[in-house]
Amino acid sequence: MVKLMRMLITRPEPDAQATQERLAALEIAADIVPLMTRQTLRAHLPPAEGFSALALTSSNALRALSELDAAADLRDKPVYAVGDRTAHEARQLGFNHVIAADGTLDSLVTTIALARLDGPVFYPAGKHLSGDLAHALAPHGLMVVTTPVYEMVAETALPKTIAGQLAAGNFDAILFYSRRTAEIFCALGASAIPEPARRKLPVICLSENVAAPLIEHHFSRVLLADHPSEDAMMALALAFAREQTGP
Repeated sequence: MVKLMRMLITRPEPDAQATQERLAALEIAADIVPLMTRQTLRAHLPPAEGFSALALTSSNALRALSELDAAADLRDKPVYAVGDRTAHEARQLGFNHVIAADGTLDSLVTTIALARLDGPVFYPAGKHLSGDLAHALAPHGLMVVTTPVYEMVAETALPKTIAGQLAAGNFDAILFYSRRTAEIFCALGASAIPEPARRKLPVICLSENVAAPLIEHHFSRVLLADHPSEDAMMALALAFAREQTGP
């Protein structure tokens, strides 16, 4: 009898649900444990007319702008999105001129720098930044106005059912999409898994940066996506499942 794969998704909603559905289409079962929840901040946004473009490093910024009723004022601005997923969501919200970088902050910096913009860039961001876009673009002569519009609030405990399943070794792999999520998981969940089991439990990570906290907590079976995208994560999950169970 072929053993069915079962994985754990750690990313926030609504992205976790989308990942679960994509895994199901690949015949991989998955549970969801969102380790952060998005909260829109009461942001005082600068006037849109003062900017030459909009920079986005997360779809969460678009969701926050919509909840702040601020997206409409910005739709005539060129949008520089960190990757294809964020670019797609920008187009869904009615932004017409959307340019996608290659999925990393460095690629976004390069894409914006090559555009030779003639004015400041507006960057609606999260409260907890993993990189400094303004600092990175300053050598290119570009001013970036960063306004936090959302916060990803960390959970304070794992659900008992998930902690119990982790302790029992019921998951074949865990998916991680951000370094902060990995850090939260290590703080809340690593102790539920005996160290010998941690060394054997595969963790599927978007990048080396995401994997770093897991490696520090003795998760030794690290699988890295070959590109920081959902498509690459799904390809990696499928390849792993086939390796374990056969095609």
